[in-house]
Amino acid sequence: MTAASATSALRRSAEWVHYHLSELLRVCAAYLGIAVLVAAGAILAMPGLRDQAMQMHAALMAALAPESVPADLNDATAGASAPELAAAAAARAATASGPAEAASAAAAALPGVRNFQNAFGAKPPADAFHASGASDGQLEALRSYISRKYKVAYDATAVLVNTAYRVGHDLELDPLLLLAVIAIESRYNPFAESHVGAQGLMQVMTRVHKEKFEEFGGGEGVALNPVANIRVGAQILRDCIDRRGSMTGGLACYVGATGPGDGGYGAKVQAERRRLALAAGIPLAQR
Repeated sequence: MTAASATSALRRSAEWVHYHLSELLRVCAAYLGIAVLVAAGAILAMPGLRDQAMQMHAALMAALAPESVPADLNDATAGASAPELAAAAAARAATASGPAEAASAAAAALPGVRNFQNAFGAKPPADAFHASGASDGQLEALRSYISRKYKVAYDATAVLVNTAYRVGHDLELDPLLLLAVIAIESRYNPFAESHVGAQGLMQVMTRVHKEKFEEFGGGEGVALNPVANIRVGAQILRDCIDRRGSMTGGLACYVGATGPGDGGYGAKVQAERRRLALAAGIPLAQR
């Protein structure tokens, strides 16, 4: 090979490398530009997403904490129809000072929220906790377990656990049994609904037990209120246990099993009940 041909081959090789490096750099620059645009868009959208998250949190907490409903709203909406309640919600939201306050006002006027303060206190009576042998530390551990496993806001677990203890105390049911039923039925989703019409935390058949929700104001959507749903679901479970004579039979009745088996439902509930007790260090009640 002559010197000229060698030089020509080297030149072609250098041009080939230069061409492909240029193409690679061009592609990298294009993708880098796209990444910068996406990042800029995310930064610009972040305040809006944060406001939406605050609104959703405020609405959920308003629904979970009925004691926060203003007295004037309860009085003004007593006996009102769903459209009138919606108008009341809109009116209060319009005068709110921010998105979080607007969401809270709108949620407070939802059907079924009024009169909850009279039905439930903000906290269960002290003897409800003492009778179950639960300390403050154990209750905190219980809330942490539910929050972590079921992706529930920690603040919201206070109302759920408090309600379970209050209702369990009133109906002589183990609160951990109620919390375990909620876990298996809905995984702590207060807006869960099955294809057969079971609704809420404890998946109550609203059409069948419609009259049980009357004391909570009745109306569309009341079964989705966590406090009302736990109360009604617990009453149904209490009746099932009384009819069948045992917790095992009562769980089978609750899930609608008419034969000797319940498809493993009772075992799932009892297993989750034991996990709740173990996570919180709370002794299981023998009932």
